[in-house]
Amino acid sequence: MTAVAGRDPGAASGPDGAGRGSGGFDAVTGVGALRLANPVLTASGCAAAGRELGALYDVAALGAVVTKSILRAPRSGRPTPRMAETPSGMLNSIGLQGPGIEAFLAKDLPWLRDAGATVIVSVAGNDATEFAELAGRLAAEPGVGAIEVNISCPNVANRGLVFACDPVSSAEVVRGVAGAVAGRVPVLAKLSPDVTDVVAVARAALDAGADGLAMINTTLGMVIDTDTLRPALAGITGGLSGPAIRPIAVRCVWQVHAAMRAGALRPAPIVGIGGVRTGRDAAELVLAGACAVQVGTATFHDPQAPWRVGRELADLLAARGFDRFTDAVGHAHEALARHLEQEAPR
Repeated sequence: MTAVAGRDPGAASGPDGAGRGSGGFDAVTGVGALRLANPVLTASGCAAAGRELGALYDVAALGAVVTKSILRAPRSGRPTPRMAETPSGMLNSIGLQGPGIEAFLAKDLPWLRDAGATVIVSVAGNDATEFAELAGRLAAEPGVGAIEVNISCPNVANRGLVFACDPVSSAEVVRGVAGAVAGRVPVLAKLSPDVTDVVAVARAALDAGADGLAMINTTLGMVIDTDTLRPALAGITGGLSGPAIRPIAVRCVWQVHAAMRAGALRPAPIVGIGGVRTGRDAAELVLAGACAVQVGTATFHDPQAPWRVGRELADLLAARGFDRFTDAVGHAHEALARHLEQEAPR
């Protein structure tokens, strides 16, 4: 695999010029062979391909830009209205709208390369063949650091396309992608929380060739407009994101990382996703077992959130006595084990 090095975290600067690696804290992490200068990424679907964020700060200062999911052909998405706010987040029913892979390769990927960004491309498809075709093409493109396999989008019209709700379907898609990529870049399987046993789906994805996991996607929800007396979204249901799902994300990351520590799953990097607004939020996912985190919904009201969260996370971990980010990954498991040992009857 080819590692894509990000910008040195000690030199990375954001809107106010402050270095994220200040104070000697080592923020470097990695997802398989992909080196990340720091652990905070954008989340797929919340910043397109990063061009809008690039008008506000240097996107190369982020751990990586994770693109909106790419499909083979352009797609208009689902009917409007397709977004609805909730007291603790938002529902979206976008339906994987996008211009298709040709437009991405012609416009977005060259911009990301010129910006010096580390790039993780999210791919989606109608079947395993489309996923594999897209991943194979993208893995051959200069500047693509990893592939995120979106098998878990809950806001498509055909619920049968949520492959991550079934271990067999998950494995079929991931196996095809891994075969097409052939080790050129890491493959991350993006999992759904809408399952009875997330560890079983994680096992299926890893056994099929995933190099790591991205956890979690949005969870299926619904809002009814009490003025119109009908569903607020034209698609009726949508994907719930934002602070409401962070405890679910922390639980899923904890369960899968615990299974890895126990030897029930092959050890692999986990990218934590869900409701991250602050460095403290991100730290929960890291301590549960995530080697990197993505910031999504928070970007809509604070476009600088991905950069800000990275700075806050580094400061928080340094204040807790960590010199290196990687030492904090999964630390809550060790802290709990020590606590239980101390509390055990003598």
